Amino acid sequence: MAGAAGFLLFASQIAMDQPILQRNADGMVVLTGGADRVADAIRLLRDGHARRLLITGVRPGTSAVEIARHAAESTRLMECCVDLGYAALNTASNAVETANWVQARGIHGSIIVVTSNYHMPRALVEMRRQLSGIELVPYVVVPERMRDHVWWDDFELFRIVASEYVKYGFARLRVLAASWRVQ
Repeated sequence: MAGAAGFLLFASQIAMDQPILQRNADGMVVLTGGADRVADAIRLLRDGHARRLLITGVRPGTSAVEIARHAAESTRLMECCVDLGYAALNTASNAVETANWVQARGIHGSIIVVTSNYHMPRALVEMRRQLSGIELVPYVVVPERMRDHVWWDDFELFRIVASEYVKYGFARLRVLAASWRVQ
């Protein structure tokens, strides 16, 4: 019963509408892995919501030129204001890579976190673990399929949300266990 209640609580946190970002931040990070995430982050950068963007989890061998081809009007921004992170292999290492970038860039205030709606809860758990003292401003990207279908009525979407819930639970447990070790 607790697992089912936790799943329903988790699922209720998943934003189904594309937000309008109402504020700016000192930096921005986008976690690769879903359609439209990078394009949305570059659009936010272009619109002045942050001065610098980290694309974390970039596949080795992928260049800024290749990314710019997939995000309209981004060549100039890629040259001046975008850093590519190749070290991250998962959400936890995305957070580590982001923390290293924040420190290297001297960011002290806030960062916008861009990822898909179902991934955001876990991404924030991992980011908060690595970025204490940095305000995280979530910006969710709603995948097209989730705009067209309700997740509980589409087996593939249900599987994605359920899988993400399990990963979220493990991330929360890992953070809790780490806090016990510190005490």
